[in-house]
Amino acid sequence: MKKLRVLQQLTEAGVVAVLRADSAEEVAEMARRAIKGGIKAIEITMTVPFALRAIEQLSKEYSSDVSPDADNYAIIGVGTVLDPETARAAILAGAEYVVAPALNADTIKLCNRYAIPVMPGTMTIQEIQTALELGVDVVKLFPGNLYSPSVIPSIKGPMPQANIMPTGGVSLDNLKDWIKAGAVAVGIGSDLTKEAVKTGDFSIIEQKSAAYVTAYREAKGI
Repeated sequence: MKKLRVLQQLTEAGVVAVLRADSAEEVAEMARRAIKGGIKAIEITMTVPFALRAIEQLSKEYSSDVSPDADNYAIIGVGTVLDPETARAAILAGAEYVVAPALNADTIKLCNRYAIPVMPGTMTIQEIQTALELGVDVVKLFPGNLYSPSVIPSIKGPMPQANIMPTGGVSLDNLKDWIKAGAVAVGIGSDLTKEAVKTGDFSIIEQKSAAYVTAYREAKGI
């Protein structure tokens, strides 16, 4: 089943590049650099103008149907999804998973209908429980910078079945702490791209991606 395969690939990747840009072309180049650096899970946010165009192009370039060992392997997902209509449009464009900043039951039901992994943003125990009851496999802890990594074992005390992915505020300095605390994966946003955007040197994204993948592997001991 493709959904299970994508979830497995996502958790094995461990690091999700959350990409925002001023154009579809710019975000696609960011994605290519991140993939070249070793990050195999890409989230194109719907705040990017013509984001669906970038998702469609990248989905054609990097099919996750190939072997994870192949150089052109990557999982292309969509982020900042606020409603089911946006989720469906992105799925038709080739998105293999859906990420949202908040919990929207209709979006989750839509993704479940088409067997697409969905990761809604959650902030409270109640929201996490609701997400699990709706059939969510991985919940996004967002914004992550409002918490410390110690929040994960606190959540998993009463809810050990919850798979948690912090996004926002994760950096090279604290990635190990999040993973050691029990995060199933982490989302990396502006820390990955801000310097590249400021200088116009997108090779920085490739270098930082490689550093994040190395940090993740060291944290996992692999």
